[in-house]
Amino acid sequence: MYAIIQTGGKQYRVQEGDEFKVEKLEAKAGDKVVFDEVVAVGGDKLIVGKPFVEGYAVTAKVLEQGKNDKVIIYKYKAKKDERTKNGHRQPYTLVKVTAIGEGTKTAAKKAPAKKAEAKEEKAAVKANASMKKDELLAIAKDMGIEVAAKATKADILAAIEAK
Repeated sequence: MYAIIQTGGKQYRVQEGDEFKVEKLEAKAGDKVVFDEVVAVGGDKLIVGKPFVEGYAVTAKVLEQGKNDKVIIYKYKAKKDERTKNGHRQPYTLVKVTAIGEGTKTAAKKAPAKKAEAKEEKAAVKANASMKKDELLAIAKDMGIEVAAKATKADILAAIEAK
């Protein structure tokens, strides 16, 4: 079984037991890292995501943090006495794949509840004092808050923020 994961703006084809270098991750040697941006999973049957495969994750162990070999950048302009020499060492994280599988199925099931909370927070963020009274009443109604039509804007905002 193999997987194609995306991290650091690049895609990698990995199998269980593979060691590979990725863009520097904020993790110490020995830490466990989960790559949940799985683009495709192959084996007996190829599963391709749109853009990512739901419920699959790749688990890896960080082996070391380091820097790649130095790359020399040399610029030269003829007849101008202009020469510039620079070097660069890109930091990396060496990881070893420990498991490929359906690691986030439970998280995918809990996502709808989080979406409802996010929707309420979004509505609360959208509501502000510069809005019209009928707009505030509509937001309150969407959130399931009953407010009298004669209530002031301040009362409606307070009810929305209290929820």
